[in-house]
Amino acid sequence: MSTVPVNVEEKLFQNRYRVDAGRPHIRIKDADVCLSECSAKSCTFVCPASCYKAEGNGAVTLITDGCLECGSCRILCTDHQNIEWDYPRGGHGILFKFG
Repeated sequence: MSTVPVNVEEKLFQNRYRVDAGRPHIRIKDADVCLSECSAKSCTFVCPASCYKAEGNGAVTLITDGCLECGSCRILCTDHQNIEWDYPRGGHGILFKFG
């Protein structure tokens, strides 16, 4: 039986995201905590939508466009509790094509 590899980027591209301009549903509470207290930067590699980026100086940037609202970042940041996460307002956020 042969298997066909799945291209995650292609699957994610099929979803749509409606941005709620000026009202992000996720935010980093204190950028200094990411910079000085968090050495793992887990959010930068566990987010399936790659919303978090580790910068060269150790800072973490967040771009919420394309967020899958899975909550992985919030769960991983329990040590520092530095992520404020809510569901987007009605009609905004991820619009899944297949469900």
